[in-house]
Amino acid sequence: MTLSIPIVLVAVMVVLFAVGVYLLLDRSLTRVLLGFLLVGNATNLLIFLTSGAFGAAPIYGDAEPIDMSDPLPQAFILTAIVITFGVSAFMLALIYRSWRLARESEDAVVDDAHDLELVDAETLTTDEVTDEELERAPEFDELGADADENEDTREGQA
Repeated sequence: MTLSIPIVLVAVMVVLFAVGVYLLLDRSLTRVLLGFLLVGNATNLLIFLTSGAFGAAPIYGDAEPIDMSDPLPQAFILTAIVITFGVSAFMLALIYRSWRLARESEDAVVDDAHDLELVDAETLTTDEVTDEELERAPEFDELGADADENEDTREGQA
């Protein structure tokens, strides 16, 4: 049994791999997805080409085992198709999410009524606070001062 691979299919597989890898190296997620699909198809073609010569169906008929076709590469190709479909769906979700985040109208922060009141308030000032004012300002509120006095009395009792 000789293995004869059609040279045209080998050339198609090489072109699919080359273009797919080229697209995978791009920064655009859409081109990365297209490159992934091309590499997946090229891999399926590689498995198909290396599966050997065609033969009789392994389940149907009275052929000898040497004359039957191997079903394992077909199972590998089906599995690869399912995995490529799942990863492609995930990448499409990523592309859609990045597109939604890149849109300017969706990423705008809307001012609510409280924010607008703060903008219009005249009591807010941007005066600079000096070091002297900071020294005069109480560091703690009344509750904090009571807590400090209670700690001092506890330390004195101990």
